[in-house]
Amino acid sequence: MATGTTNNGDPHSEGRSVPIMSPSPSEGDILCPSPVPPGPSRSQNQYERIGGESGTTFFQTLIHLLKGNIGTGLLGLPLAVKNAGLVLGPISLLCMGVVAIHCMRLLVDCSHHLSVQLNKPFLNYGDAVQYGMENVSWLRRHSRWGRRIVNLFLIITQLGFCCVYFVFLSDNIKQVVEAANTTTVSCQVNNTNQTQLVVPSFDSRLYMLCFLPAFILLVFTPNLKYLAPLSLVANIAMSASLVLIYYYSLTNIPYPIELPKVGRARDYPLFFGMAIFAFEGIGVVLPLENKMGKPQRFTLVLYLGMGLVTFLYISLGTVGYICFGEQIKGSITLNLPNCWMYQVVKLLYCFGIFITFALQFYVPAEILVPLALSRVSERWETAVDLLIRTALVIFTCALAVLIPELDLVISLVGSVSSSFLALIFPPVLQILTYHTEGLSPWVVIKNSIISLVGLIGFVTGTYIAIEEIILRNGHKHSDAFTYMIQ
Repeated sequence: MATGTTNNGDPHSEGRSVPIMSPSPSEGDILCPSPVPPGPSRSQNQYERIGGESGTTFFQTLIHLLKGNIGTGLLGLPLAVKNAGLVLGPISLLCMGVVAIHCMRLLVDCSHHLSVQLNKPFLNYGDAVQYGMENVSWLRRHSRWGRRIVNLFLIITQLGFCCVYFVFLSDNIKQVVEAANTTTVSCQVNNTNQTQLVVPSFDSRLYMLCFLPAFILLVFTPNLKYLAPLSLVANIAMSASLVLIYYYSLTNIPYPIELPKVGRARDYPLFFGMAIFAFEGIGVVLPLENKMGKPQRFTLVLYLGMGLVTFLYISLGTVGYICFGEQIKGSITLNLPNCWMYQVVKLLYCFGIFITFALQFYVPAEILVPLALSRVSERWETAVDLLIRTALVIFTCALAVLIPELDLVISLVGSVSSSFLALIFPPVLQILTYHTEGLSPWVVIKNSIISLVGLIGFVTGTYIAIEEIILRNGHKHSDAFTYMIQ
């Protein structure tokens, strides 16, 4: 990390020093590495990108956007729809998708405006919040906290994803192992389409501990480019798995459909957490837009890509819930039948998630590791680097062991961190960025409502998720005690 100072052309930094800091990384930096370094500052009327002529194409950016928004959250949406209801669930997903896309657009617009104002080639999420706060005189002294808060929520979100991956892998691999002796060629095993678990196996938390050394070795990879071939295979595997999941769900819908149209009010905050977890791809937006060869087409990429994502979320969430009904689990893969084809689907998706762990882990590691290395001598840098990476993986595994409930982990991570990054910060940033330029009262009201909804979702979703975690653990301990007495 550089230690020099400059004012970077910032009109607000006159008379004070601003430390030169490396831009905070995001998943977009991995999905779409920069082909060329940032060029010199450009004129006020031209917004240069770091992509330049060798930047990504329209199709490449679209693929990266889809990849950044489709993961384990998608597989949990059928349960999310159950929590909201067969009618209210899809409508809520549509509304949430529209709001999420709007917030992504707000972030891009504010980044453009501040970039021109500060004569900078590009801004990331943390940059935008920091310089947006500098537009407000009474917040200017504390503007660096804007970047720090964004980085904090990025760390929480990405480590939360890693926790989800531990639980997802353990649940699915445990199910495959337990059903190995009865796995058949025919996929019509029973009337409920549930995998029959007939062989006792270890607790899922022991599987997490088994995966721990493999994850530690994975994050020791010195450069993510070495994982590129495996990442390509993982993407193909996950795509094929999704096609087969869709096929099974569509061809096994029971009739008549008798499911509640509206879920219990108590369960709706859990829906919010799981849904916003799935929609939290806002961290990839600015890096992808900045590295596009023709960034003026990014708006079309955003609307097309997120439109496809929203359709995918609504369709799989609805169809999956209709297919499996009240038996739907935290991941739809756990409901697939006990036959080799769908056991392979689980294994393929697990392989994809395992490789993706390194991408998600990259963001918090690249924020925290340089801070630690700047405080040690050069001879200790490698040891400290590996130690911090190991500690972070152990920390995520420990959290997963403490909360081995896939649906509740997803809902908790979504409520705690994704709500801030996807719903609360962008509307506030627009108010900070344009507050001296005559914002319409309707815009202020609209942004306030979006942020308020995000805040309510954060409070209620976090409370209900934690309460459910305590209740389920209490039931488990009670059942274990009863078993011991008997």
